[in-house]
Parts: sequence; C-alpha cells; structure tokens
Amino acid sequence: MKEGSRGGIDLVFLVFPASVILSVTASMTRYSTLIAFMCPCGPNYTSVYPREPEPMKELRELTAKHPWNLMTTSADEGQFLNMLLKLINAKNTMEIGVYTGYSLLATALALPEDGKILAMDINRENYELGLPVIQKAGLEHKIDFREGPAMPVLDQMIEDKYHGSFDFIFVDADKDNYINYHKRLIELVKVGGLIGYDNTLWNGSVVAPPDAPMRKYVRYYRDFVLELNKALAVDPRIEICMLPVGDGITLCRRIK
Repeated sequence: MKEGSRGGIDLVFLVFPASVILSVTASMTRYSTLIAFMCPCGPNYTSVYPREPEPMKELRELTAKHPWNLMTTSADEGQFLNMLLKLINAKNTMEIGVYTGYSLLATALALPEDGKILAMDINRENYELGLPVIQKAGLEHKIDFREGPAMPVLDQMIEDKYHGSFDFIFVDADKDNYINYHKRLIELVKVGGLIGYDNTLWNGSVVAPPDAPMRKYVRYYRDFVLELNKALAVDPRIEICMLPVGDGITLCRRIK
C-alpha cells in the first residue's frame, strides 16, 4: 500500500502482484454475461458488447442457462475472433472444442458465403443446443461438424497430405492435449496462417506461485497449459502473441 496526497485530498494506492490482477481479470470475464443482462441499453445494444450480432446474443443467453456455461467462449473473445477472421480474410478454418457453438457462430458469421469450418467436439448434444440458432442465421452450410476425439482426424488429415490447408485454427478443448494438438496443427495451418489457443492464462494460475490456492480443476490443468506456453515461446516455426482477452488467447502465426 502506498499513501500520498493531491490537492488536500489523501490518496491511498493499493499495489497488487501481477498474479492477483490476472486472476481477478480472468474471473471477471466469467461474469461478463451477467453484466450484459443488467445493462439498460435495450435488447440490441449493451455497453459491454456493442453491435453484438443478434444470433450471437441469442446463443450467449441460451448458453448462460446451461450448467456448464463456464466452458463457453466469452463475448469479448467472440467479437475479437470475428474481427480477426475478417482481417485475415480467412476462408478455410478448423475448430477443436465446440461446446454450444458460440465461437463457431462468431467464425461462421465472419467467413465468406463459401467459407468452411471443420468443427470437432466429443459431445454432439451440446452442439445441438446451439444448432437451431446457427440454422436460423443461415450458416449451417459452412460447418462440417464431427463428433469424437480430434486427434485421429488430425492424424488422418496429415496422412492424406492436407498440409497447409487451413487459414485459421481455434483450439478450446482438452488442455492436457494442447501440446499434442500443436504438433499436428502446425503442419495443417498454412504458412502465414494462425492458430489460436484459448485459456492460456488459465484463470491467472500460470503466473501464480505453485502453492497458491486454486480450484482442483485449475490446478490439475495448470501444468499442461504451462507446458504449452513454454513450448510456443521457443518454437521457431511461429510468431506468437498472448492477449488478455477472455481467459487468455495465444495467437501463433506460422512463419515456416
């Protein structure tokens, strides 16, 4: 704590470690949907998500009622992905980990009419919760959904020589396989293309001391996320940028 004064007013400054700030920031994103519901600005505009497309708002509100809603991509990250895909003119994309399809919908809205998304998840039931929203938006034709583990599909694609076929790949799935996904995805994304790994701040735990209090699932997956972060930092095939959006997203641009 630091003290000072300005214009006769006593000031107190609280100084927190970076780990605390990151942890609080990550936690706040989990409640951003509730903040949006409280906004009095009307159904088509919120101070948190200005110009949020109606299908994304509908799916976000639907997902908020699901018992596993913490798994969803945050709304700010959805807007970021949508803008990013437009900026890079992505056309052929992949998504590993779909849940109810919020990030999938953000992607589909950004792609051209003939754009394609290979979407993989082990749970079709969750995907089908959001499917009516995707269908109503007229975007289902862009999506090739496959139920089951992604690893066998990736291995088959490499065997079938799909090298460099994808403009963008988004991964928000089993953290203990992130490093295994990267070993395969780096071959499937094109040179100049992007891979986005979600949750790379992992509730701020990646900068917290090992003995810091954490929820059991956070502690369990923390080492896997750290392993990925360290591997990406020294991988000469990519340029990286970690952004504090949502629970942290690391963008990897393949350069060779």
